[in-house]
Amino acid sequence: MTLSGNQKRKMKSASRLYAVQALFQMESSSQTVEQVRVEFLDHRFGAEIDDASDMIEGDHGLFVKTLGDAVNYQAQIDQMTDRALATAWPIDRIDPTLRALFRAAGAELVQSTTPPKVVISEYVAIATAFFPEGKEPKFVNAVLDHMAREARPEAF
Repeated sequence: MTLSGNQKRKMKSASRLYAVQALFQMESSSQTVEQVRVEFLDHRFGAEIDDASDMIEGDHGLFVKTLGDAVNYQAQIDQMTDRALATAWPIDRIDPTLRALFRAAGAELVQSTTPPKVVISEYVAIATAFFPEGKEPKFVNAVLDHMAREARPEAF
């Protein structure tokens, strides 16, 4: 079966969301990256929850790479995030969902060839899904823009 461009984009978007959820779960449950990776790939990708909402099948490669890079480059990504945050709010003080989001997005900014504008747009959409009424999406946009300019200045 050949996938359309739109289906591939949806799968990549789903993988980014799953990566944020997996990083959050690792932090909140003290599970290893391997445990969480296996759980997501075996039980969450394409899972049927009920008649009304099924989990979208994700891009396995993007999920595994993003999750692995977020863990392997966490110190670098966290330092980059700290430089983008206000001095009074280091990464340790921000919402754990946002922390997971910045780590996943940072992994893509540091270790992928995806254009920074695409990375920013995708993760702002995830922030909007988690915080539909809040100011977080604008905050995420500003922080990720700063991080992208540091990680890939040639793209701007």
